[in-house]
Amino acid sequence: MTDRIDRTLQDLGLELPQAAAPIAAYVPVVEAGGLLHVSGQLPFRDGKVVTGRLGDGFSLEDGQDAAQRCALMVVAQVKAHIGNLGRVARVVKLGVFVNSTADFADHPKVANGASELMVKLFGDAGKHARAAVGVAALPLGAAVEVDAIIEVAPAL
Repeated sequence: MTDRIDRTLQDLGLELPQAAAPIAAYVPVVEAGGLLHVSGQLPFRDGKVVTGRLGDGFSLEDGQDAAQRCALMVVAQVKAHIGNLGRVARVVKLGVFVNSTADFADHPKVANGASELMVKLFGDAGKHARAAVGVAALPLGAAVEVDAIIEVAPAL
């Protein structure tokens, strides 16, 4: 599966970033009972956090791109933790947090940037439950943050 994911990323013109180090007192991934709990991941472009607020000069398309970048970081964290993306059995759930104004209402559309990438990368196993919520602020002024629960097959 890892080769297929690498080819899909290449076809999409994307690449996995280096897994980001935590910025506070937590670990990026905890494995428990066959599930990876991936801490909230921020969007990076050219090594810098993508900042902005939806509904205040940051477009829906920019938000979708930021969500996709968060999803790429989720996958990078998973790969760093388990080594082989072929062990991913299912993307169980994504939590998508959108830095937005009080009147912004397209959080689900922003979250699609992350959700659609998971399906492109993992096929049916990438279809997941999801929460998409608006928040007043995110760490480092990030536009979007995504956390995840990923089911993995046992290591051989």
